[in-house]
Order: sequence, then structure tokens, then C-alpha cells
Amino acid sequence: MGKLTVRALRAVLMLVLVGTVLVQVLMVWVLATGSDPEDGSATLTAMRVITILGLVSVQVAVVCVWRLVAMVRRGTVFSHAAFRYVDGVIGSIVAAALVWFAVTAVNAPGQREDPGVTVVMAGIGVAILGVALVVLVLRMLLTQAVALDVEAARMQAELDEVI
Repeated sequence: MGKLTVRALRAVLMLVLVGTVLVQVLMVWVLATGSDPEDGSATLTAMRVITILGLVSVQVAVVCVWRLVAMVRRGTVFSHAAFRYVDGVIGSIVAAALVWFAVTAVNAPGQREDPGVTVVMAGIGVAILGVALVVLVLRMLLTQAVALDVEAARMQAELDEVI
């Protein structure tokens, strides 16, 4: 991975992380102080809490991707240590899907006359779970690559002994 690519990715990740933290702080401040510019309905409060939780899942994914990029730069991504971060990304995607399903459930009562919106929103939640499955498949490929790397190191050690 080139230096420019890593710098660009890190800039985007930092922007996302700072942006999500600022939105969370604003949401918590509005909830804590009661200075709600809207009507302060229970649905709006629930959506704010759900948003705060959803942003936590984004932040976890950003931190895990940041750590994986650091491992790529060091050449240590094909190790067992990378699994912790890949699992973190998978977990955060599943959490994001659950948060989206919560948004769908909170929004559903207002969609009684047009239930298609709720169905589309549920479909988006299933698509988010599909992304988690894609990352799980990539994790399985990482598992195979780590196993091959370990086997290659073992064979190199045996070859070194013979020579």
C-alpha cells in the first residue's frame, strides 16, 4: 500500500472519527440539557439515542481499520493479531445493522399508510448484514493466508536446516 493511499485513508478515517464524535457530543448535549429545538417527542429522543449508538459502531470500525492499515504498513497484517481488528469490523457492521433495524422499528408506526418504506428499510438492514458476511468471507481468506505464511516459514526453516 502506497504512502499516498495510506495518508488519504487516514485523513478520511480521522475526518469520520472527528465528525462522529462532534455529532455525538451535540446529541448528548441536547438530550442532557433538554434544549431540544424540535418538539422533544419520544420518537425523536429514541432516534437520537439510536443515532448515538450507531455512531459508536462507526467509530469502532474506524479504529479497527486504522489499526489494520498500520499493520499493512508494517507488513504484519498476515498474522493472528489482525483477526482481532477484522472481528471488530465485523462486529461493528452487525451492530450497525441492528441499529438500522431499531430505526426501522421506531419509524414503522408512522408508515402505516405506506408500509413499503418499512419494507425497504428492512431490506437495507439485510444488505448491511450482507456486508458483514462479505467481510467474514474476507476474514476466512485472511485465515488461509496466515496459514500459508506459517507453513512457508516452517518450510523455510526446514530448508535452512538442510543447507
